[in-house]
Amino acid sequence: MEPEAEEDAPSPEPQRRSICSNCDRPTSVCLCHALPLPPIRTSTRVLILQHPHEARHKLSTTPVLTKSLLHASAVTARRLRPGLSPLLDRSPPALYLFPSAPALHVSALRPAELVRPDQQGLVLIAFDATWKHAREMARASEEFLSKFATRVCLGVDESVGGGSIYDSDLILRKEPFAGCVSTMEAVARALRVLEPNGPEIEERLIGILREMVRLQARFLKPVKPRPKLLKKKLEGKEKSESSDQG
Repeated sequence: MEPEAEEDAPSPEPQRRSICSNCDRPTSVCLCHALPLPPIRTSTRVLILQHPHEARHKLSTTPVLTKSLLHASAVTARRLRPGLSPLLDRSPPALYLFPSAPALHVSALRPAELVRPDQQGLVLIAFDATWKHAREMARASEEFLSKFATRVCLGVDESVGGGSIYDSDLILRKEPFAGCVSTMEAVARALRVLEPNGPEIEERLIGILREMVRLQARFLKPVKPRPKLLKKKLEGKEKSESSDQG
């Protein structure tokens, strides 16, 4: 008589990553040591509209930004509309970051002239999404924002291929155009102009971002440049060399 076959042992469940309860990141890339305590205080209130897809992205800088700034918050949606944010429902003086015409360059702003004495303070709005989704979100939100907000930009060149979203030897996320930066870096650069101690705030935020990149880079493979952008970049270089020789 054949011995009864033993039942297959159940396969072990995949081990879930341990998550830090403070910074909400995996413990292997915990950022608690880099987050400012207390969070950085600003007179500018920052509101991030985060696309639902970006909210699930492990490299999103929005959660880190909202933990770094005392007056920063985020909402997840595809457009800004009445009833979504109590802050915006009060129609405060506001700026929203998006690099397309018509937009005033952030360096041309005069913070003292943006807020009247009877108003509570300036609100800075940024869109956290891929380039395509951010464009859609900005367009869908413009009817609402046009009542109280001004569009500003940091500068972007769609004719030039973009580099890394972060200043790192390892490309973590590829940007489509030159001048595109992460949400956290964009806010940092804007606050440099808007806040009295703006350069210090920018430096602290960029420092946190660099530490995030350093930790994350150990677990990611380098991203190869997009072929079309690389080809365009090489063609531009060849034209430049040709004109120099002529």
